[in-house]
Amino acid sequence: MESEREALLAGLERSLSPEALRALRRAVALAERVGLEPYLVGGGVRDLLLGAGHVDVDLVVEGDAIELAGAFAAEVRARVVRHLRFGTATVTGDGFRLDFARARTERYLRPGVLPSVRPARIEDDLARRDFTINAMALSLASRSAGRLVDPYGGQRDLDAKLIRVLHDGSFQDDATRILRAARYAGRLGFKLQRRTRNLIKRDVTYLRTISGTRLRHEFERIADEPGAAAALRLAQQLGALHATHEALCAGERALREARGLAGAPHRHELVFCFLLANAPPRAATGAVQRLALTRKQAGAVRGLLALRNIERRLASKTLLPSDAVRLLEPHPAVSVEAFALLSAAALAADRARRYLDEWHAVRPRLGGRDIEALGVPHGPKVGAALSMLRDAQLDGVTVTREDEVALVGKMAAERKTSRG
Repeated sequence: MESEREALLAGLERSLSPEALRALRRAVALAERVGLEPYLVGGGVRDLLLGAGHVDVDLVVEGDAIELAGAFAAEVRARVVRHLRFGTATVTGDGFRLDFARARTERYLRPGVLPSVRPARIEDDLARRDFTINAMALSLASRSAGRLVDPYGGQRDLDAKLIRVLHDGSFQDDATRILRAARYAGRLGFKLQRRTRNLIKRDVTYLRTISGTRLRHEFERIADEPGAAAALRLAQQLGALHATHEALCAGERALREARGLAGAPHRHELVFCFLLANAPPRAATGAVQRLALTRKQAGAVRGLLALRNIERRLASKTLLPSDAVRLLEPHPAVSVEAFALLSAAALAADRARRYLDEWHAVRPRLGGRDIEALGVPHGPKVGAALSMLRDAQLDGVTVTREDEVALVGKMAAERKTSRG
């Protein structure tokens, strides 16, 4: 038993940077000086038991965590952000971040609303959590350091690679746990315990009680995961996508491309493009509103759907690069990227990719003053000439600056002839 405790503490030390470890030791020492027993809780304990290389430090005490965080921040000269409603605070310093929370119990007055909270013991705090693998605590106090508090068999479920809910009403209390179950399963490669899967299928319609903003955040968190594709596939199998909004659907092409979501700069926009790529416009609009998408996210979805409507034109063998650019450039770049990933028309997808990689940056070699010096009068005619030169370069008509000079000269001469 003693060796297990020592192993856990040694693993915790290895998982923290030197700065974070020093900060944690000072926070623990301060907590003990004021008579509090600090615990590492939740995902940090889970990841520690899984041997992760990095562990987030979430500390819980049976006392005033905000006051403790404030005193700690003052001691180490760090920044503290307080969240009074839930009795939590975050302290950020040079090379570390520590989250402090007061042990609490929660009561849901009705499905989907944020809970009311009150102070409680550590065991009660663990009882309010979502899954057994997140309902463990590790004592850091000197008299009991390394003691694992595991009332629901979280360590056993980690060994069995299972996601297990704590009680039968959990998804009714907070249906975002359904999407979290899919996210953890995708991240860890775990399976849903049979009873948990059945409860999700029974309660999946409770997702309708959740606000759009909270649902949007859950999908954004899925997009951040390396296992996003697996999470979205499972969410679809469970009926969670359709229950969130009937227009949401993860097709096979979208699921394949979702494997690279976590590394994509615009992954939060892309995930909604993937889920709404085949939705009728009215249904897509309804989904955008239901999920309270941001302006960028909504614009990305609208742009993708507009591009899907002109997919045949973009796939035409006779379409010139300049024509393709005119079709693509009115839309956000992330919409074009989603189209390039999802289009089944190889030529259309290739043109979208070339637009992103090359064509959008093409500019004439001549500037406005160069064009005026060649006889084109100042004003709209210069803009028309610049546009003509860009098209000519895209289509391979001009290759050098001299080619552009000749083309503008021809344009000016034709203008003079027409006026004469």
